[in-house]
Amino acid sequence: MTPPTPPDFDSENSSSNMAFPHASRAQAATETIANQGGVNAPGWERNTLEKLAMAVIVEQRQARRWRNGIRLGWLVFLSLLVWFGMERGGAPSDTSAPHTAVVKIEGEIASGAEASAEFVVAAMRSAFEDKGAQAVVLLINSPGGSPVQAGIINDEILRLKALHQKPVYAVVEETCASAAYYIAAGADKIFVDKASVVGSIGVLMDGFGFTGLMDKLGVERRLMTAGENKGFMDPFSPQTDKQRVFAQAMLDQIHQQFIAVVKTGRGKRLKETPETFSGLFWTGQQAVDMGLADQLGNLDYVAREVVKAEELLDYTRRDNVAERLVKRFGAAMGESAMRALRTAPAVR
Repeated sequence: MTPPTPPDFDSENSSSNMAFPHASRAQAATETIANQGGVNAPGWERNTLEKLAMAVIVEQRQARRWRNGIRLGWLVFLSLLVWFGMERGGAPSDTSAPHTAVVKIEGEIASGAEASAEFVVAAMRSAFEDKGAQAVVLLINSPGGSPVQAGIINDEILRLKALHQKPVYAVVEETCASAAYYIAAGADKIFVDKASVVGSIGVLMDGFGFTGLMDKLGVERRLMTAGENKGFMDPFSPQTDKQRVFAQAMLDQIHQQFIAVVKTGRGKRLKETPETFSGLFWTGQQAVDMGLADQLGNLDYVAREVVKAEELLDYTRRDNVAERLVKRFGAAMGESAMRALRTAPAVR
């Protein structure tokens, strides 16, 4: 018995539905030749091959158009999502009524994060520019992060307060430490819960050193640099005394910048002790006693009793669902394009 011939799957159109579109076109081409004189007709072999080749080419073109159509449809769909959600959250457009503007600072303060200077500053600007906003409240729940990002936000708080003549209040929920407190120091008043964690006025630079372990394992680190300190902070190389002194001087300078911001922001309210700027942190009640915070209170209390505008409007900027979908779709399309470029045949 002659074994059955396996199906010939096209590389671009292989599918489990076993439709075999090329076979049907080849059969049609053969029938056409038979009607025109059969296999005995002059040049029938050449005509058959030509028609089979054309059938394959046409089928591939149709499949390619179909794939491109699907991709275009997805692109249009995602574009519509972006169109309806480009404001990244934020307050509604009709905000003329008196209200308390809220800008949330949550999580790590870092470039690219939701608590980045880009997002926080944009939200604060929108809040200050809204004539209905009676005050801006920074609702903080963050363990800290980048001193650069915190410095940008703190500078903008001072600029916007002077420009718009509106008060800024910081309300701490769980944590306001390190870079988060750097930001809060720019507010007119800081409100905390009695159990909040506040402070950590210090700077750190962390890493690991594996030189001892490598010696025990007999592993040699081969690092070549141009510049004697180019391998500075490399975890597999020993740290010299000169490098250690240099790093400490840099940390001390950033620490002094932090201290200056706190002293300027808190002024005479600050009851400085030897531990104030040591990097320790305290409860909210302790922070009030030390002058690091002004009083106990939550967001609703501040809006009702301090701002005198109970309506809260959230101006926080963040990626919305549409933007997240577009980013993922764009990444997937970019990966597909790179894969196609890697596998595409070279043109000679």
